[in-house]
Amino acid sequence: MFVHQLETTGSRTSGTRLFALVLVAVWLFFAAGCKSAPVQEMSEARQAIEAARAVGAEQYADIALKRALSSLKTAEQMLNDRRFRDARRSARQARDEAIQARQAAQDASVE
Repeated sequence: MFVHQLETTGSRTSGTRLFALVLVAVWLFFAAGCKSAPVQEMSEARQAIEAARAVGAEQYADIALKRALSSLKTAEQMLNDRRFRDARRSARQARDEAIQARQAAQDASVE
């Protein structure tokens, strides 16, 4: 409806300004996401590690769990160095490795 009003008024300058403002807002949103601390990712990694431990990953999938713990430690170091993008990537890797450790432990405990 707002776009229709711009078109009917014939104000090309207002439409161009609005478009530019929207582009800037979108860019700022994504730029802020990359520069903020990866709190959610770190939490997910820790929770996944605890879930893996809860099903016996230390006994049945020790190597996979150690990989997850190592990735989490790397993420924490990067977080301390304010390397948020790298910390986010390592935290996601830790989460994925912990999920694999949990699955391996569940599979091994069934056998």
